[in-house]
Amino acid sequence: MGMIINALRGMYVCVPRNMVQAVGMYNTLLSSNDPALVIECLNGYRLKEKMPHNIGKYTVALGKPEILRQGEDVTVVTYGSMCRIVMEAALELAEIGISVEVIDVQTLLPFDTYGIIGESIRKTSRVIFADEDVPGGASAFMLQQVLDHQDVFRFLDAEPQTLPAKAHRPAYSSDGDYFSKPSVEDVVEKVYLLMHESNPKKFPSL
Repeated sequence: MGMIINALRGMYVCVPRNMVQAVGMYNTLLSSNDPALVIECLNGYRLKEKMPHNIGKYTVALGKPEILRQGEDVTVVTYGSMCRIVMEAALELAEIGISVEVIDVQTLLPFDTYGIIGESIRKTSRVIFADEDVPGGASAFMLQQVLDHQDVFRFLDAEPQTLPAKAHRPAYSSDGDYFSKPSVEDVVEKVYLLMHESNPKKFPSL
């Protein structure tokens, strides 16, 4: 993703988390004359979904992230098929008393023109940018965009973090997901360590 968003400026880049969001993005794009890419993540399509009654009219606003889960302790920003993984991790973290706000950016270009991520960080004071790209790719791009354009640095109580995939060629088959891309366990560990740093008594070392 990092290569795409840095090589194709002037185009919209959309990354739906499921089929319904993909339909909404296509409906939006087909009503305009602007060039765009819709990156369809297979792991995001392998889910059962309810078909909306307005499927032919449903649209997704470009540049507007969606808050998938409200939280108070940590903001996790992601997109595409990583949304499911982060949501599962948020459920596990809730059981140990950590409230995670999950945000799906939906479009990388344009990126959060509404300032929704910045508002979330002002509330939680902690942020992790997670994706399946290589280190220094789209997660680093998202971090740079928020720090440069949403005036959040002075609201952070902890160092902003990224959680990308491993820096190697993905393994084949389902092993590629488990060994190369961030898992639910990876997200849980990353968030927990962030909370341990701020409150080691409540969240002791793993």
